[in-house]
Formats: sequence, structure tokens, C-alpha cells
Amino acid sequence: MSWNEDFERWFRRKMQRPFSGGWFFEDMGEMLRDIEEMMDKELKEFTSRIPKDYVRERKLPNGSKVREFGPFVYGYSMTIGPDGKPVINEFGNVQPSIRGPTIKEEREPLVDVVSIDSEIKVVAELPGVDKQDIKLHVLDDMLTISVEQTERKYYKEVKLPTNVEPEGAKTSYKNGVLEVTLKKTKEPKSKGKPIQID
Repeated sequence: MSWNEDFERWFRRKMQRPFSGGWFFEDMGEMLRDIEEMMDKELKEFTSRIPKDYVRERKLPNGSKVREFGPFVYGYSMTIGPDGKPVINEFGNVQPSIRGPTIKEEREPLVDVVSIDSEIKVVAELPGVDKQDIKLHVLDDMLTISVEQTERKYYKEVKLPTNVEPEGAKTSYKNGVLEVTLKKTKEPKSKGKPIQID
């Protein structure tokens, strides 16, 4: 049962009681306890799905220990596609699912794809990583960006508007921003190819 369903059930139960001057204020303590229990249950359910890499224990100066979770990153960007329709791109490591939000070990970087004449330019934000840790792979109309570091992991499969030619790709990585420029082609390749970053 979801938090919304729990709250609706609780509210219906409260509203069935006859109104007697101040029952709402009399039951304020009970209401707050019920809400606290519901939120505690949701938090336990959420934290049970967090990968171990995102859970740390820290010792406080008084000797007690606290559990810390994170980092959690979620965001989106919205652009207008070539057909005039909005395109929404999500990024981060929090992914929606049927069972509620789940945390992935890899973050999805914020990526923008621009089609200009005979080229496609992909811009991805990969803060805090070294150039040599970035792996790029192209197959037909798909560019895969991945980073495997102890502190940061990124992974994104970028669907391109057309097939591209991996040979002759131009790349740069500066101040946490990766730029990849690829030439458009009509011919799909039978085999993918990794790309080196300049």
C-alpha cells in the first residue's frame, strides 16, 4: 500500500467521526504519530533498495554512529526536437520504477544532442572524472558513454537521430564537459567501434 493510500484511508476514518467542536485538535498528536509511522515505513522501504556503495556509517564526536545515504542525483532537461515536439532527458542515479524510485550505481549524465548539417554533436556533463577513464563506443545510431571510477560511475546510451560514422570523430573533454562530433552516414555498420578522446 502506498503512502497516499494510507493517508486517504486514515483521513476517511477521521472524517467518519461526528464533528464535535474540536476533535481535529484533540487528535493532532495521533495524526502526527500516524503520519510519522507512514513516512518511517516508506523510508525503510526506500533505503532497502539503495546499493551498498551509497550507504556509509560515520562516527560522531559523542561516540554514536549515524548512517548516511547518497549522493542521490536526479534532474531533467527539456528541449524542442526537430519535429517541434518537446524532448525530455532525465539524468542522475535515481530512476522511477513500478515499486517506486530506485538508486543505480551509475549516474546518467546530462546529455544534449544537436544535429547540424552533416554532423551530430553530443555534449555530456561528466564532472569529477579524468579523461582517460571515459569510454566511448559507437554502433550505428547509438553512442555509449561510460566511466568506471571508484568514486564516480557514469553510464548512458545516447540514441542519435541518424546513423553515424565512428571514423574521424572529433572529441574534447574540458572542465567536466565532453563533446563528441560525428559525421552522419546512411550506411549502418556491422560492428561498433570505440572512440578515443583527444
